[in-house]
Parts: sequence; C-alpha cells; structure tokens
Amino acid sequence: MGAARKVAVITGASQGIGAALVKAYRDRDYRVVATARSIKASNDADILTVPGDIADRKTAERAISEGMTRFGRIDTLVNNAGIFIGKPFTQYTEADFSAILGVNTAGFFHATQLAVAEMEKQGGGHVVQITTSLVEHAMSAVALGPRFVDEGRSQRGDQVARHRIRQARYRVNAVSLASSRRRCIR
Repeated sequence: MGAARKVAVITGASQGIGAALVKAYRDRDYRVVATARSIKASNDADILTVPGDIADRKTAERAISEGMTRFGRIDTLVNNAGIFIGKPFTQYTEADFSAILGVNTAGFFHATQLAVAEMEKQGGGHVVQITTSLVEHAMSAVALGPRFVDEGRSQRGDQVARHRIRQARYRVNAVSLASSRRRCIR
C-alpha cells in the first residue's frame, strides 16, 4: 500500500465511540473521512466530514468518492454507525424495523461494498465492523428485538465478508463491545 499516509473512513463518527475513533486514527497520523447524520465540519485539514444518513446509499457514495478525491486512497473502513432500539419484538413498529435495517444492514453493505472496491484497486485494506455482544449474549435486563435485525453487523456478517475477500490482501474483523454485570469503576 505504499508510503502514502493512510486513510480511514469511519461511519457514525459524530459522537461516542465514532468520535473517539476519529481522534485515535488522527493520533496515528491517518487522514479520516468521518460520516454521520449530525457530523459538524472540522478545522483539521486531514478530516473530511460527510454529513448524511448511512442508510442512504448516496451518503456512502459521497463518503468514498469525496475521500478518494481529497486523499487519493481508502485503507480502512470502520462500520461504527448503528441503531439499537431496546424494546420487545412485539412492540417494534414498521418505522423501527426499517430504521434498524437501513443503518445496521444497508449502511454496512453500501459502505463496505464501495470501500472494498477502492481497496481492490490499491491491493488491499482493512474493514472493521463494530457490533454488539447483545446479539450473541442476550441479557434479560435488555429487551431485544429479533436476532436477525442486527445480523448484518454481527460476527456472522463479518464471516461472510471475510470469506468473500479473503483471497485478496484484506483484513476483516468484527469488534464486539462487551457488557458486564460487574462494575468496572469502583
């Protein structure tokens, strides 16, 4: 991938884990394409912000194409954007279901498909899926909708992507944020 400065695309980058990822990649001298519905412009010339809903393919297209235009490459994609609606399956509305599928599955699909297409041209890259352990390790205190609602972001989604692109020089990982019944800070 050469000596050029690396570029990371981070979805869901406006707050929380996404904002921390932007900072962490910048601390490692990456250039960053940061996208989220509520992202604000940055004064850092090495951060390109692309506002929009990742459920809309046009947002993913803009993030990848504008990133390529400005920085000339895409080395890492971090699929961090995600929606969690903690209520019983029987209480999900059609709008809830559409929102979750749009961001968690379609957004993951569009961003990954477009980023990997650019990575193929440069010989490799890295895709990271930020997912939840609640899908695999449900807790009775947290109401979950149907398991398949988050399937696109789960370890199985990672396995499918890994199988498809493993012959090339790519790494595909799922990072599942764990929850604990123990207090972490005392």
